[in-house]
Amino acid sequence: MIDDKKYFTNSLLNWNRKYNKRQMPWKGEKDPYKIWLSEIILQQTRVEQGWNYYHQFVENFPTVIHLAKAPETKVFKLWEGLGYYSRCKNLIATAKIIASKHKGKFPEAYEDIISLKGVGSYTAAAIASFAFDLPFAVVDGNVFRVLSRFFGIATAIDSTAGKKMFTQLAAELLDKKHPGIYNQALMDFGAVVCKPKLPLCNTCPLKSRCMAYLNDRVNELPVKEKSISKKERWFYYLIAVFNGKVYVRKREAGDIWENLYEFVLIENKNAIREKKLKQLIPFDTIIDINNVESSAVSRKYRQLLTHQTIHGQFIRVNLTQPLKLKGYEAISFQKFKTLPFPKFITAYLAENQI
Repeated sequence: MIDDKKYFTNSLLNWNRKYNKRQMPWKGEKDPYKIWLSEIILQQTRVEQGWNYYHQFVENFPTVIHLAKAPETKVFKLWEGLGYYSRCKNLIATAKIIASKHKGKFPEAYEDIISLKGVGSYTAAAIASFAFDLPFAVVDGNVFRVLSRFFGIATAIDSTAGKKMFTQLAAELLDKKHPGIYNQALMDFGAVVCKPKLPLCNTCPLKSRCMAYLNDRVNELPVKEKSISKKERWFYYLIAVFNGKVYVRKREAGDIWENLYEFVLIENKNAIREKKLKQLIPFDTIIDINNVESSAVSRKYRQLLTHQTIHGQFIRVNLTQPLKLKGYEAISFQKFKTLPFPKFITAYLAENQI
């Protein structure tokens, strides 16, 4: 086992020196602010998707002080489309803490880094090793997969025992003289060679000792204990326009899309047939049918979230009288363009002008 560990670390670093051509804009970065920014963006996000967001954030907020002082609506607008908006909320909160408590200087100690809002053990290890060369091993999905396959570990990666086992193993394998280089190499290897699907086993430099490859178990590992159960929700949005303004509200805490904006929402327990949608336009207590000048119903839209799927449609109505509904505000179309909306709504807006 000890020989296997040395072989793994040495072979991985050799692969990194000779063959790792993976490029990312934050790779090799030593500024802890930019590393933190990239890591928060990449949580639950593919590298390809996060690339442009990273550039936009660095361009608009070159330092943590700039981010801390920025209007929150602007920050959320730049985040629009990335999803998991609690990350953006934590990003803003942490920037303000660093600006005030740490006088704009990113904390260097691992204990201080992990205490920041929205920063877990993986992100803290990444910042500590990449920015400050501290010996902390990163353990993310790529790392779980590579270690599980190479060492033939069938313990579930999402179990308490599994998390403890893989975290300890990752720490033992870490090249403590060059922790940042090693951590990046391991994540890159999992992303481009030991991929979740169609891994490049035939050309893999570790295959001679990879237990999963030798025992034909590559597709079985890693093992997950839990399966995610999803609930389905149906959102029907009323795009109410009056006198050149549209009614919106800011979503509050306690549900998805906190701090984002939306049109007048009717959530139904089940899907509503197309023929019945126009019958629901008055929504009884929401608007008076006599105040509706015209209406149009959109196609069906869907957004997949981790624990739920959102279905629904948009019903545009031109009103002849103001909408009297608590919590909603009529705003100009110029202001409307500056507000952040969930992907479910931006998908509609990309296809339709309101």
